[in-house]
Amino acid sequence: MNVNSINAIIFDLGGVILDLDYGLTINGFNKLGCKDFNSLYNQQKQNQLFDDFETGKISAVEFRKNLQNQMTISVTDKDFDSAWNAMLLKLPIKRIELLQRLKKNYPIFLLSNTNEIHIKAFQKIIASSIGYTTFTNCFNKVYYSSEIGLRKPSAACFKMVLNENNLTAEKTLFIDDSAQHINGAKAIGIRTHLLKKQEDLTSLFPDTIL
Repeated sequence: MNVNSINAIIFDLGGVILDLDYGLTINGFNKLGCKDFNSLYNQQKQNQLFDDFETGKISAVEFRKNLQNQMTISVTDKDFDSAWNAMLLKLPIKRIELLQRLKKNYPIFLLSNTNEIHIKAFQKIIASSIGYTTFTNCFNKVYYSSEIGLRKPSAACFKMVLNENNLTAEKTLFIDDSAQHINGAKAIGIRTHLLKKQEDLTSLFPDTIL
């Protein structure tokens, strides 16, 4: 990855900083009686209900009710949230250390498509390892889709981050593990890197820029 002439970096959260496994959530809902949860939700696509939840248009209560109706199941909030949060795994300390070093030389930002149930869950994961404030302090600003009302890969989502922080698209690097989000950033001139499954974030930055 060429990092020359980069003035700022925007990071995705899940699959880039926080480990994810979509399969665990798919299996979790299948065990609750949903026959084909993968057709409703996966890394590549999701139906409108998930988009509405990720942009804060509906509450967690509405999301649980409507999704159970779509799946024709009835479960407790606890079991529902356990399945929904199953994808959220660990936060390797080495990635936090990288972010802390990068922030000394670059303004860095977090831009995540996420929702209120996941936010509460990964806050607990992060709080138990390094402390949530320590995590948020790694960034100049944090953007969660459910709080800003916009989600990747929409141009408006990326332009908000650029405009609010006086960033130039051509000198900003965006790192994500989803091709559709990368394509959205590319469409408005942002430099990008698609993080592959075999890659770790810490391998992308040579010591010379830290």
